[in-house]
Amino acid sequence: MKKMKILIIIIIVIGIIIFKNEDKDMKKVEVGDVIPAINLKDENGVEVNINTIKKPLILYFYPKDETPGCIKEACKFRDEFESFVNLGVQVFGISGDAPSSHKKFKEKYHLPFTLLSDTKNEVRKNFGVPNSLLFLPGRVTYVVDKNGIVTYMFNSQFGAEKHIEKALKFLRKNRTAIK
Repeated sequence: MKKMKILIIIIIVIGIIIFKNEDKDMKKVEVGDVIPAINLKDENGVEVNINTIKKPLILYFYPKDETPGCIKEACKFRDEFESFVNLGVQVFGISGDAPSSHKKFKEKYHLPFTLLSDTKNEVRKNFGVPNSLLFLPGRVTYVVDKNGIVTYMFNSQFGAEKHIEKALKFLRKNRTAIK
């Protein structure tokens, strides 16, 4: 039994080291950076190239469909959707879930915005969205102007609904900065 506990501890330590080193190699997209290329399938399996959209955007990365925090976050974006529309902003949610999962998630919660499938987590890595709790995909929201430049970002794994509040506060305060 003692050997089993030691083995488990060793495995956990190795996992921590691997995940920490993986995060160090990622370039993080910061305020002022141009967003990397984003070409992903939406909930209907249709390819979407974000970089061709010439309007302000919200890109929010979330861990997984149908998890408590992600449901709260998605529903808060839904509930505040008209506020984003009135500000001229298009909303996109991005996670590693398949288009079929996104379709069910979107229909179940009546989400009026597009969900994109980053099944290989390539876009997440290109943005440098860190894992939290060692293995859980991070939760980061980016406000992007019409030229593809990040004007604001918010990173909080546990403040799911705060992402919407913070983004709206920034957008209302900086209307000219995003146009």
